Amino acid sequence: MTLELEQPLEHSYLLVEDPRRLVIDLQGVAVDSALRELVSKVIPADPYIAQVRVGQFTPETMRLVFDLKQQVRPQVFTLAPVAQYKHRLVIDLYPTRPPDPLDLLIAQTEATALARGMAPSAPPAPEPPAARGAPVPPSAGGGGRLLPRKPPAVSRMVTIAIDPGHGGEDPGAIGSRGTREKDVVLAVATRVRAKLADEPNMRAFLTRDGDYFVPLATRVSKARGVKADLFVSIHADAFVKPRARGSSVYVLSERGASSVEARWLASKENDADQVGGVNLRTRNRETAQLLMELMTTSQIRDSRKFAASVLSELGDIGQLHKPQVEQAGFAVLKAPDVPSILVETAFISNPEEEMKLRSARYQEELAEAIVRGIRAYFKVNPPGPRGTVL
Repeated sequence: MTLELEQPLEHSYLLVEDPRRLVIDLQGVAVDSALRELVSKVIPADPYIAQVRVGQFTPETMRLVFDLKQQVRPQVFTLAPVAQYKHRLVIDLYPTRPPDPLDLLIAQTEATALARGMAPSAPPAPEPPAARGAPVPPSAGGGGRLLPRKPPAVSRMVTIAIDPGHGGEDPGAIGSRGTREKDVVLAVATRVRAKLADEPNMRAFLTRDGDYFVPLATRVSKARGVKADLFVSIHADAFVKPRARGSSVYVLSERGASSVEARWLASKENDADQVGGVNLRTRNRETAQLLMELMTTSQIRDSRKFAASVLSELGDIGQLHKPQVEQAGFAVLKAPDVPSILVETAFISNPEEEMKLRSARYQEELAEAIVRGIRAYFKVNPPGPRGTVL
């Protein structure tokens, strides 16, 4: 929950047990109709909140009481004005025992298979190392000729993390017709997931599957939590000049951006946490290091190969903004062990491209191009073995 005011808001909070509730006191605020509407915004399916009560505790103090369904780990913090927002008080509730994202993905994959009338089956086991490249026995009509065994491009289940940019309080770029980047990229990402579900030995995981905000570090940790083999962040570009157009693909840079535009875009995208509302003071040392330092150069090397595959496919369906893969310091691409790319599908600030992005047909073409790029990458760069085949 977020409260927005003209001036900074003094507050204090207390977590109470038996019964479970979160109590927040706001200084210098009077109860009004907008605050009373909070009560009606709690839906029965909310996993944490049973109800919200609002009242004037003292003449100078307004009290919010959240009756809780389970134990939570609250964060209550303020944010200075940024973008279109004024001073904000943010109330985030986190589970004390967060679910394992890999367990959720496996359950989702099995549910999808059952819904399609198919029994979920394990992918074929990889061949023993000694058998790789061994000659196959001659067939009945083969004249005794020995043929080399060609291993499949994908010999185990691979996981693709699809990251629709922005969401929730952060709409991303907005076109002249009111098209919001967060809506367009979620539509494309959902189509990519559906297409990957039809691919043998592939499954897709969305870092967000609805209109809510996900911090940049959380997007990275979600991808690593499901042991993703690839990470694709999907965006719809905007620039100060409306004539800018075309698709782009970016990877992480060790030594600065490859162009002025890339540097500007990375800076804008990295501001998403401030717009969406993240308590940056709570980041632990590991997360801070993950976002500030590059831990391996092999990630960039593999990311460039992956980016080149996707860029080539995007060039087949429309104009490219730049004919080569670009590089910049995008925070969302800093998973040290997952090849990661950021796809700018088109310029939402360009009126013609905004209309294309609103089109279901073009969204389908974009999704298909991304999936073809994933296929092409794995054809040349098959995934390595894992300790456990899921």
